Amino acid sequence: MAENIFPSAGRKYDARVFNDPIHGHIELHPLCIRIIDTPQFQRLRYIKQLGGCYLVFPGASHNRFEHSIGVSHLAGKLAKAIQQRQPELAITDQDILCVQIAGLCHDLGHGPFSHMFQDFIHTVRQSKEWKHEKASVQMFEHLLEENNLRPVFESYRLTPSDIIFIKEQIAGPFDEEITRQIVANKRNGIDVDKWDYFARDCYHLGIKSGFDHHRFIGFCRVISDDGVMQICNRDKEVFNVYDMFHIRSVLHRTAYQHKTAKIVEIMITEALQKADEFIMIEGKDGKCKISRCIDDMVAYTKLTDNIYHNILYSSDPCLSEARDILRRIESRKLYKCVGHTKPSESSKASVSKGDGAKIREQIASSVKNSSGEPLITVDDIVLSPVLFRRRQFVKIDYGKEEDNPIDRFRFYAKSDLNKAISIKKEQVSPMLPSYFSYQFMVVYSRKLDSESIKNISTGFKSWCKKNNLMECEVT
Repeated sequence: MAENIFPSAGRKYDARVFNDPIHGHIELHPLCIRIIDTPQFQRLRYIKQLGGCYLVFPGASHNRFEHSIGVSHLAGKLAKAIQQRQPELAITDQDILCVQIAGLCHDLGHGPFSHMFQDFIHTVRQSKEWKHEKASVQMFEHLLEENNLRPVFESYRLTPSDIIFIKEQIAGPFDEEITRQIVANKRNGIDVDKWDYFARDCYHLGIKSGFDHHRFIGFCRVISDDGVMQICNRDKEVFNVYDMFHIRSVLHRTAYQHKTAKIVEIMITEALQKADEFIMIEGKDGKCKISRCIDDMVAYTKLTDNIYHNILYSSDPCLSEARDILRRIESRKLYKCVGHTKPSESSKASVSKGDGAKIREQIASSVKNSSGEPLITVDDIVLSPVLFRRRQFVKIDYGKEEDNPIDRFRFYAKSDLNKAISIKKEQVSPMLPSYFSYQFMVVYSRKLDSESIKNISTGFKSWCKKNNLMECEVT
């Protein structure tokens, strides 16, 4: 048994230091190092953090690997700050280590091109049930077994209950316990996962961020609010918290939902769909196709962004359609954006009646020649979003749909450090947003000739007018 899971200064400490461009020198616990030095974690080196954004933003070359290390670092930093500031909470070193491990492993389940792969699974398997968090727990369990790490966990005084606690932090049930608010905060969305990817994505995208997670950590306290223990912050930091959610919306608007980045991901998704039946990956119980790797962690460990080049450089005639799509990406012959729109209050009801396939049919049928024959086909038209889930519009929000997530957060005043208070938007500034979400739809043409683009644009304008939508043409 380890004498102390966090040895004091001056003692032999088999840690490793990472020089990170965001957080500087990061020192991680030896058990975290054992996890990092496994094939299951090293796999994250080959999964782009921002998926298809890298093909639009040249600096966005960072991967899930370094993000996961950053989240582990911040999780430990926040937990230790609370432990030192409020010893009465009895947060143990084991608790802190569990939080660090949860932060380290929270993204083990991401597939090729990160969130794009989740959309691929939802489309191919016609199910919204699978999420990367679920796969992260499965991969974590697989990592423990394949590398015989359970005895190592025990040597650092981590019990089977601690392992369950780690998994619950990654994707478990909603829980009010304070340590479950650190990695993935389901109450209000304020957690270290966001702090790292906000800072890291902004750095690599060249976007300025006004949010300061160092100040947030410096003012954190745990306070009971109607019997529920919550991580709270000083009232004067309310602007910092609003800045956090503002940068989230900026990143979505500027990069994550960028019209070119989205069409790149749509095209990669289409290529994976066409390749799904023909690429078989060796798993635990035999070979499985791409969309079935999520059921077999041995196969899933081998599935990374490399699948893109496996298709692109393949000579298999069965992959010709998928290969042609990727060649279009490589030669920048991307589907052409012809316009976008957003719903109004008066149009939401009528538009919500149809799914993406029906909308494409309506656009195509509205453009005909003098003989009444359609000039474009449904297959010529691509919509974003394109998923089966019958969502007509992309939604960008502060993380809680139309609600203000800060209404779910609690602050405290200098005069009373143990009283949790809420701060309404009206108490802060009249310059804060009045709405916390907006929606839009983007229409693309698969064909790049001017006639097809013109016809789809005409059909889109007609559809917008019929549904009382404001149409914005893209040149």
